[in-house]
Amino acid sequence: MSKDVKAIFAGTFDPITNGHIDIIERAAKMFEHLQVGLLINPNKNTLFSMEERMDLIKESIKHLDNVSVISFDGLLIDYCKKNDISVLVRGVRTIADMEYELQMAHMNKELNDKLETVILPTSKTYSFISSSLIKEVLHFDADVSNLVPRCVIEKLKGKK
Repeated sequence: MSKDVKAIFAGTFDPITNGHIDIIERAAKMFEHLQVGLLINPNKNTLFSMEERMDLIKESIKHLDNVSVISFDGLLIDYCKKNDISVLVRGVRTIADMEYELQMAHMNKELNDKLETVILPTSKTYSFISSSLIKEVLHFDADVSNLVPRCVIEKLKGKK
């Protein structure tokens, strides 16, 4: 476990999935404290409101005592600078994800040379899950109960 290193795992989490939880749980073992950062992006059309997503994340990770949930807007690197965060945690499922995250890691390093990126591959059990795919199959009444936390299932029922 890295002492005195602040880390953040950021995203839209619309909705949070078991793949996200997998990355959060594994990163929580690596760092003394991990923030889950919910990006505020008013231009993004989300299924869940900001408040709903915050509540769902908090409920999903309540078993982790060294993880907190925050929200931010603007560039992640600016939030990191203001809050003395030196590590970005990113999860990847595919080679395409890896290429994108590698590009982002290089750009973030260029803009803030004190910022490091830790890329964790999602466990193979969750490698096909994405929030977008969850929302897409939900339109066809697919059972996604093994792909998202229980609290998300309850909220999804209200969105049909």
